[in-house]
Amino acid sequence: MSRFRSSDILALATESMRVHRLRTGLTLAAIAIGVTAVLLLTALGEAAKRYVVREFADIGSNLVIVLPGHVETTGAAPTIGGAVRDLTIDDAEAVQRQAPAVRLVAPLSFASGTFSYGGRNRTVYVAGTTPSFETVRNVHVASGTFLDQRDPRRGEGVVVIGRRIQREVFRGENPLGKAVRLSQWRLRVVGVMEERGHSLGMDFDDVAIVPVATGLRVFNQSSLFRILVQARDPASVPQAVEQVRAILKERHDGEEDFTILTQDAMLATFGSIIEALTAALAGIAAISLAVAGIGIMNVMLVSVSERTTEVGLLKALGGRRRQIESIFLAEAVLLSGMGAAIGVGAGLLLTGVAAWFWPALPLQASIGWIAAVLVLALASGGVFGLLPARRAARLAAADALQGRR
Repeated sequence: MSRFRSSDILALATESMRVHRLRTGLTLAAIAIGVTAVLLLTALGEAAKRYVVREFADIGSNLVIVLPGHVETTGAAPTIGGAVRDLTIDDAEAVQRQAPAVRLVAPLSFASGTFSYGGRNRTVYVAGTTPSFETVRNVHVASGTFLDQRDPRRGEGVVVIGRRIQREVFRGENPLGKAVRLSQWRLRVVGVMEERGHSLGMDFDDVAIVPVATGLRVFNQSSLFRILVQARDPASVPQAVEQVRAILKERHDGEEDFTILTQDAMLATFGSIIEALTAALAGIAAISLAVAGIGIMNVMLVSVSERTTEVGLLKALGGRRRQIESIFLAEAVLLSGMGAAIGVGAGLLLTGVAAWFWPALPLQASIGWIAAVLVLALASGGVFGLLPARRAARLAAADALQGRR
């Protein structure tokens, strides 16, 4: 017997696994659990990344955001430096007039207040803005009209409401044209927005949108919450940032007492954080694969001890050292491969079930991670099966036939 065929090696490995069903089952379970954990955690990380990308896409395109107060990095936590100066409607209009790279500007005030109609009250978000907000923030009305006043300093008594406000407060009644109260101010409903849900912390279904001057006056505010700026195109965003900075510094006596954020910069920051977390979660889950690999090594060492006589017989029949190694390595890799396949199947099933229960989170197993975890599992089986295989191959035929190791 000078050589073994591959089919012979596979048959011996399969027979050993069949004879020791309980041991084989526990080993497969350990590997499958590790693979499933890696797939679930990486799917969660990838879903979080896709969710963030989708949320940023929903807030509008080519967006630049101006906040009151300048964020400074001092070596510790970021802090707001100096006195916070108001951002005003005049600032927003100056940016619109003087910045060639800017397409639209939407000043924004923000607060919460009580929305009342027909004896029913609801606490809602209140956003004060201008007609440009509809384009800049990519919102649309389902019925009626959006804000249509052209002078942002005129605080007309109109309001556009979200769909949840329509359902909870008006309860099937057509809200258009109805007189309502917002924190004791009398307003008229002119529009109802399309259902939108949450977007970066704002629930558009539970928001009341009023003219910016009305929002500032109702809540006695002097400063805008944000100035939203839309660049003409993606290539114009850097120019828009510099132009906005120069205009506002000139208006604020040379002080950069404001902070400018870009949509791409925020997305890149969130993306890098999520990628790091995904890798960390995958590393933690992969530890279970290493533990399963150690389990494979222990199982194979026991198998070598139990099959000492068999090894001696194979050597007496002419089996070479490399062929003996191949028999035990084949069993280790077969165990890890079967366990990985079961784990991938379980991971795909659980991911599908989770996606069905939570449709808002785009859970989907990554083909790249599936391939990576399969390779990792097979490599784990090969590496941890190598020591037992070599121990079996080193046995002398005469000693092994007598059961001596």
